[in-house]
Amino acid sequence: MIDYTEIKDKRIAVLLSGGVDSAVVLYELVSHGLKPDCFYIKIGPEEEEEWDCSSEEDLEMATALAHRYGVTLEIVDCHRDYWDEVTRYTMESVRAGRTPNPDVMCNRMIKFGAFDRKRGHDYDLIATGHYAQTEVDEQGRKWLCTSLDPVKDQTDFLAQLYDWQLKKALFPIGHMRKEEVREIAEREHLVNAKRKDSQGICFLGKINYNDYLRRYLGEWEGDVIDIETGKVLGKHKGHWFHTIGQRKGLGLGGGPWNVVKKDVEKNILYVVKGYEPIKAHRMEFVIKDFHFLTPSEQGEDQLPLEVTFKVRHTPDYFIGTAENLGDGTYRMHADRWVQGVAPGQFCVVYDRAFHRCLGSGEITIDK
Repeated sequence: MIDYTEIKDKRIAVLLSGGVDSAVVLYELVSHGLKPDCFYIKIGPEEEEEWDCSSEEDLEMATALAHRYGVTLEIVDCHRDYWDEVTRYTMESVRAGRTPNPDVMCNRMIKFGAFDRKRGHDYDLIATGHYAQTEVDEQGRKWLCTSLDPVKDQTDFLAQLYDWQLKKALFPIGHMRKEEVREIAEREHLVNAKRKDSQGICFLGKINYNDYLRRYLGEWEGDVIDIETGKVLGKHKGHWFHTIGQRKGLGLGGGPWNVVKKDVEKNILYVVKGYEPIKAHRMEFVIKDFHFLTPSEQGEDQLPLEVTFKVRHTPDYFIGTAENLGDGTYRMHADRWVQGVAPGQFCVVYDRAFHRCLGSGEITIDK
């Protein structure tokens, strides 16, 4: 938990999203005698007026909360920054056949990046509604730690933060479970107490992700092939609409079918039949460019042999070992089969106790 006496003299910025989590963040800070400044980050797709977005409602909620607690609210326009740094990364990744994570890059490049350049640099701490915690060790190093709520834990979305960004991060609800956050919001009659959690990519709102991809990448018909028999089973409209491990939405009969491989140049999807086929799983894979959240002063970081890790946003994690291949590259060995390992995904690595988040690296499938 946060020791509020230690930050009572700090300049604090709160990122209000319009959701219940950041609303309770503001309540927590004010209830401990602090008076932060609030900011609403404006992001969205190109030609925003053509989309059915929920940003107007988000801003109304944030405005009402700031007014209730007598704090300032400022809109910070990061629309162009999002396009240049997150949307472009997403489109280039899917076009190349990789599976990107826009939310990871949004935290690094926008919430703790572009915002800091525009306004956050005037503040000591930036408070958000993420379900995560931090702790400081004996050497004074700050670590990102898992939330009390394993289902809502968002450390995987924060695992690409730079160390200077982590030093400024404040997570006032990280020690709570989601139901407790809801209870506080309802008890305090917060305007968004019963508002549903947002789903999917952070800025899309009600926009369908495939519609978004179609707008920028178009369609390209290709074959869907059974990798075991070589038989063409059907057609797809572009490999970028599909990811390794996908089971639903393929439009094939006689399944279930799992996407297990892509030929990007020929625009072919390879699938295998079955509910838990071995070809859809791996017990080892390679990650590159590992990013350490809390680097050592010596700058000679390497992962411990025994670790835990995630490859997607779920409560489940794997126990395994990290084999150092040099130059920030590791071969991860899992204690059991891992489903849907896809190039471009971030493998997020934790200590053996699944407590401290050590960082993350991008999965690259060795041939």
